[in-house]
Amino acid sequence: MRFIPNNGPVVREMLDEMGLPSLEALFDSIPPEARLGRPLDIPPGLSEEAQLRLFEALAGRNEGQAYSAFLGAGSYSHYIPLTIDSIIQRGEFLTAYTPYQPEISQGTLQAIFEFQTFITILTGMEVANASMYDGASATAEAVLMAGRLAPGRCRVLLSAALHPHYRRVVDTHTRYLELETGTVPMDEKSGRMDGAALQAMLDDGVCCVVVQQPNAHGVIEDMAAIAELARAAGALLVVSVTEALSLALLEAPGRLGADIVVGEAQSFGTALQYGGPYLGFMATREAHRRQLPGRIAGATLDADGRRGFVLTLATREQHIRRENATSNICTNENLVMLSALVYLTLMGREGLRAVARRNLSQLRYFLDRLAGLPGYAPAYSAPGFNEVTVRCPRPAAEIVARCAKRRIVPGLDLSRWDASQGGLLLVAVTETSTKAEIDALIEALGEAGEAGQ
Repeated sequence: MRFIPNNGPVVREMLDEMGLPSLEALFDSIPPEARLGRPLDIPPGLSEEAQLRLFEALAGRNEGQAYSAFLGAGSYSHYIPLTIDSIIQRGEFLTAYTPYQPEISQGTLQAIFEFQTFITILTGMEVANASMYDGASATAEAVLMAGRLAPGRCRVLLSAALHPHYRRVVDTHTRYLELETGTVPMDEKSGRMDGAALQAMLDDGVCCVVVQQPNAHGVIEDMAAIAELARAAGALLVVSVTEALSLALLEAPGRLGADIVVGEAQSFGTALQYGGPYLGFMATREAHRRQLPGRIAGATLDADGRRGFVLTLATREQHIRRENATSNICTNENLVMLSALVYLTLMGREGLRAVARRNLSQLRYFLDRLAGLPGYAPAYSAPGFNEVTVRCPRPAAEIVARCAKRRIVPGLDLSRWDASQGGLLLVAVTETSTKAEIDALIEALGEAGEAGQ
């Protein structure tokens, strides 16, 4: 219920109950010299209706309200069904406390269990957890897990096409551990991991190979070939997925040889909201379940044979006794996880595929239109999903600035990641990008490209 301020008679009744003559008497203990002595210099209160009108007017002053954006790079614009808000705003879901007491947490535990089930289906793995902060920290946790699974091996090979923010998180987590990171170069023509370079770098000191799918340049990696090389060297394969919707169309990483699959589930019902909070996920093979960090919800039977849900395979103390823990991550992502669960439940297998196909179709339309622009071309030959790196006729920063004048954010200037990539623009096209917006983007790119000629 909405808060309704107490009216005059009620206030008088309360003061009489306390034996006070006035509201001011409540503050007699405050010295007179410490009091303001006048009303606050603020406008009078507004009605709820007037407040809404005011906030709508303020929001209308934000220039971003009228922009069309083609940014991706780890955070993607997807349609969010209104049903999600209706469910996650229910009071019983608004606690962030970990459901350690199963007898009063069956609904929350079942939601975690169902989310884990969806993740295992999408990734092709056998067991999943539900307490990763985001895709970047989940990737770092996967590297640490691989180190525990391969004692004596201390080298980690990271794809050059791994999202640079993910790379920085991995480097931070491993900096003071007995783990050394190396970089596998990218093939400059295809945009995929260089297989020959990977093979040359693999030896009995490598604990894992980390590859992003699709990679940070939007390119779909040849995961089966990478898995074969890693397996031959006795190294684990960690696959990181920043665009979870791609799992609806691409072959599941687990069926292609991945040992640990992690990623970012923001695409499943979570708004962009300035970069977070988001939702990491992590899945692995049954043989590795004891090294899986975080919490896992499992199904069991009670004393009367009724199905119930509990936290399993890890005690609460594991998250407190640092020296015995597989991870120090012990927060609760249940509310964001619930958004993803409701989204996946509403969409279903065919709904997810339909949205993913639409993303693929929108990218195809953009590339067809781009082919008619002088000076522009995809930077890499390998196929992508809903994101593509575009080589521009001028510095991408200038292209972005000129398109902004037309209220279009054309993508990410990759010089923000690497100064040597100043001529590259990373463009993301999802189901929220209309054909009219794509046409306007093509027109703006054309004008921006010709401006310097």
